This record gives sequence, C-alpha cells and structure tokens, in this order.
Amino acid sequence: MSSRSTAGRSRLAFVDAAKGIASQLIVLHHLAFYGPMSDYAQSLGPAVVSWLSEYARMAVQVFLVIGGFLAAQALGRDGTLVDKPPLGLLWRRYLKLAPPYVGALVLALAASAIARHLITHESIPDVPTVGQFAAHIVLLHGVLGFDGISAGVWYVAIDFQLYALLLGLLWLAQRSGGLAPACRQMFVLSLIAASLFYFNRDASWDNWAPYFFGAYGLGALTYWSVEKGRISLFSIATTLIVAVAALAIDFRPRIAIALATAITLGLFRYTGLIATCLNARFLGWLGQISYSVFLVHFPVCLVVNAVFEKVFPHEPGIQFFGILLAWTASIAGGALFHKHVECAALGWARNASARGPIPEGITSAR
Repeated sequence: MSSRSTAGRSRLAFVDAAKGIASQLIVLHHLAFYGPMSDYAQSLGPAVVSWLSEYARMAVQVFLVIGGFLAAQALGRDGTLVDKPPLGLLWRRYLKLAPPYVGALVLALAASAIARHLITHESIPDVPTVGQFAAHIVLLHGVLGFDGISAGVWYVAIDFQLYALLLGLLWLAQRSGGLAPACRQMFVLSLIAASLFYFNRDASWDNWAPYFFGAYGLGALTYWSVEKGRISLFSIATTLIVAVAALAIDFRPRIAIALATAITLGLFRYTGLIATCLNARFLGWLGQISYSVFLVHFPVCLVVNAVFEKVFPHEPGIQFFGILLAWTASIAGGALFHKHVECAALGWARNASARGPIPEGITSAR
C-alpha cells in the first residue's frame, strides 16, 4: 500500500499531492455546506463560503480520475488483465476498503448521537435502521435507496462499483480471444463514451458506476496510453475526441475537471514530472492519509458544529474559529485513524489474502 520511498517521499509525488489537496477541498466543502457554523461565519467571506459550498465538491473528480489511473496500474498495465482470479481480486479490493470504512461508520454513529444530544439540526443523520447499516457494510446503501450515515460514504460504494466494472471489462476483453491490448482498451473507451453521452447526463443513475465511469475510465486510459517518453497517439486522440465531443454536446464542469486532471496526469507521466512535481513532504503526507481524512472528517465536523452551536456565542469571528478548529481536527483525526485503523486493517487484510498483494486504488499510489 505504501506510497513512500525510502526517503519518506512519494514515488508518485504529484498523485499524492493531488489527493491531499482534493481531500482538503472536500472537507472545506462540507464545512461550508453543512452548518450551523458556516451560517454564522458567512458574513466574513460570503463569496468564499458560497464557492466552497457550490464548487469545492467537484474535487471528487480528481479522486475518480486518480482511482481509475491506479486501478489500471494494478489490474492490467497494458489493458491485459493480470493473471489472477477476478473474484479474488474483487474480494481483496473489498477487504482493503471495508474495515476502515466500517470503523468510520461506527464513529459516525457515535458522533451523530452526540450531536443530536446537543442540538437539533438538519445536517445530523437520523438513527439508522439495522437494514440501513447492513446495506452500508455491503456498499449497497445508495443502490437500495438508503440515506448515507455519513457524508461521503457514497463515494466508497461507487469506488468499489467502478473497480468491479473495470475488472469486469478487462475480463470480458480477455475472454473475447486474442485481441491486442489496444483493442482491449477500446472496451473501456466504449463505456467511457456511454457514460459521458448518456449515463452522466441522467441524475437517476448517480448511485451506479456507469454515471461516474467517464472520469474513472479517463484515468485508466491515461495510464495505459502514456509512459515516460512514450505515448499512444491513437488512444489519446480517440479518448480526447470522445471527451471533447461530450462536453460540446452538454458542457458539465465536473467532466471538464476530470478531463483536465487526466490530461495533467498524462503530461506529467510522459515527462516524468509525476514522480517529482509537488514533492513536498506535507502534501505527500496529506495524500497518504486522504482516505482516512475522507472517512472521519464529517463525524469530527458534526461534533464541533454541535459544540459551537450549543456552547459558544453565534458571532461570526467565534464561529469562524470553530470552522478552523474543525478543519484542523479533521486532519489530526484522519492522521490518527490512518495510523491506528487504516494501516492496521490493511495489515490484517494482507494476512487474510493468501494470494499476493491487494490491488491499489483509492488509498494509495505505488
């Protein structure tokens, strides 16, 4: 799992930095979107709060593209599926995601109970039913129509679906016979086109992987099409034509961000900058703990919001300090969760998986 080199820095420094920055934008989005602290502090910077509330959530596109990029690295470095049982790969993926995710769900339940005891606010999730909690554990809550126990848990379920879909496409291409790797990659490009031209334009699909596969697939094709000093012009050209045509028909800022992220990853991989650009220790660290921050920040912010609503004056300056405190506590909580839960769970998952390393993806870069 580790993305540290012997010097303690990322082997893919730009990937870790991008994940670190994107994760912080997600935290700030939730702090701006879910009050009550942001409601009181908004007068200090209404334009900033409005932007964070409306647009910072699009940072999730960075995670989608990077997720596809790293999944392609793990599943088939040239579009050819690795020689491992597909169901075993999928099970190892679940083992990697689920233990820290379930731990974060328990933390969210506790945080919601504390917040409900202190205040009444629409941002506090209701007490979940047994069926709702069980649906979360098997990553089917969105598909089954249950509300999320915590903000952001939908993404973990979608990431697992996307990984399974990419795995299935590579398996199907492999079963189709002696196709060249470039032809196998066309299976992925076909679903990218279907996503961008149809599924992603219909919000009723937003609990299903095809809605997001346009961004995820762009990351995968970028990995397969570009190496340091080498580029597949045909693959890149066809991918760009599909993405630009989809934007021309229906411009969506989230897809434009996904395309820009994929292009940047490709350029940086081609030039070798992906290993050195933004190779700052702090940004690399934020990237390495980004999954844990993503999991625990909402429960942390929920409790801080409740305490500042209940205990402290509703003055903009004091409530703004609460926002800063919640942001800092989210990073600190994520770091602790990464060390004591995520890393421990990954070690357990590796021991439980008898057939080699668990595939990489949402939590780390190789």
